Amino acid sequence: MPSLILPRRALLGGAALLAAPAALRAQPAWPERPIRWIVNFPPAGAADILSRAMGDWFGNRLGQPIVIENRPGAGGMVGSDLLAKARGDTHMVMMSNAASHGIGPVLYANVPYDPLGDFTHLHLVGTFPSVLLVSPSFPARTLAEFIDRAKAPGGLQYASGGNGTMNHLVGQLLARAADVELTHVPYRGSAPAMTDVMGGQLPAVMESLPTAMGHIRAGRLRPLAVSEAERDPTLPEVPSFSEAGLPAVTSTNWFGFSAAAGIPAPIGTRWQALIAEALASTMVKERFAAIGVRPGTLGAAEYTALISGELTRWREVIRSGGIRAD
Repeated sequence: MPSLILPRRALLGGAALLAAPAALRAQPAWPERPIRWIVNFPPAGAADILSRAMGDWFGNRLGQPIVIENRPGAGGMVGSDLLAKARGDTHMVMMSNAASHGIGPVLYANVPYDPLGDFTHLHLVGTFPSVLLVSPSFPARTLAEFIDRAKAPGGLQYASGGNGTMNHLVGQLLARAADVELTHVPYRGSAPAMTDVMGGQLPAVMESLPTAMGHIRAGRLRPLAVSEAERDPTLPEVPSFSEAGLPAVTSTNWFGFSAAAGIPAPIGTRWQALIAEALASTMVKERFAAIGVRPGTLGAAEYTALISGELTRWREVIRSGGIRAD
């Protein structure tokens, strides 16, 4: 169900409108109705956590409610397609991400949207690593011990929150780099994947750090390695895959803010300024830091270039590794 983030009495009008660029003043008053903020993954995942942190900040500034709407499915493509088909709609936005805009479009054969042409990409929101996790009862206490167990006949299974996600692909990079068999078990979201690993139904899960942080701190999941080149400051005792001798297993999860293609440029400019202000706010920085997220610093052009580069990178990884959607 959509959830509402109610505003205070902050309206885009009066002095704020007079201060806006002339081109924006020529447009009808905006926003005229609630903003639909599409989260293309289930509740409690990284996209949902970041969206709600940002939505809390926005809720008292636009004069209209932010309605956060979870529309998961197909590695984030279901929710992304909603926005792609809403060309020119100035009242719908989404948290774009590596799964829906960097991996899925080159992993799946029939993607219903153009990850670049069907969107107005406005700002990088945050980055963080994937982390390999096992239950505290699992015998392997280090990455080396995990790999040794994966070398046994039949290898090991690992869960993720869905096909085509960054966590799915990082698991495949690990299997290739360590020359072991790791069978991917996709779930419909991060929460059930982690629950089954905590319960011993599966040995491991590859998960985004913000989603897993609460379980790590509570001792319900044991982290073995993170996917960025260096250790994450929130988990200083956990090595990176690169540090453990597997530099090919290096990746960064990213989430950004995107609107539909065809929106008026002044509204895009206003969104960019608001996102940058949100990311610089103490409230958002503290909430991001608590879950291991670094606020994004890339504006519209740089974020669009990042997406283009990620499409190129993952296309080659998928092709050379013979990786297919499950």
